[in-house]
Amino acid sequence: MKVTPQNLTLESFRKYGEYANLVAPSGPHLGAAPCSFYRDMCLLTLNDPQASFSICQTSPRPPIITELEYHDHCGEGILPLDGDVFVQLAPATPHGKPDASQVEVFRVPKGTMLSIRPGVWHGGPYVCGNETVNVLIVLPERTYANDCVIEPTEPIEIL
Repeated sequence: MKVTPQNLTLESFRKYGEYANLVAPSGPHLGAAPCSFYRDMCLLTLNDPQASFSICQTSPRPPIITELEYHDHCGEGILPLDGDVFVQLAPATPHGKPDASQVEVFRVPKGTMLSIRPGVWHGGPYVCGNETVNVLIVLPERTYANDCVIEPTEPIEIL
């Protein structure tokens, strides 16, 4: 199976969550230059009082998706800091295996914060070029140990 990455648009991403460009903000804000405050640009459901900010250092690898994951009790924030990445997503389903035919891949520009809803299938990002990219991951503390279901999927090639 093969999938072609698509550009990130509010309409195409809405079923998975929301996003905001945090390095080129626009829209409602408080104050003006030299200090403008763009508030509540992207909300993330954590359902836990303690947020954890982690880095997923993503190096070039073959563009083949072989597994997906989800979290039942929280969303996940993904923010590529220093390069563009591809992020794979599929709609939330009852517990079980992901449906490879539902997988979509988005090109996420650096500085763009994704807020992925609880239950949405996703996985570790893929770099768009040949350089390692640092990706900020926001989850409740220890989600990787207590609310992370990882399932294999039939191989999906990112074109």
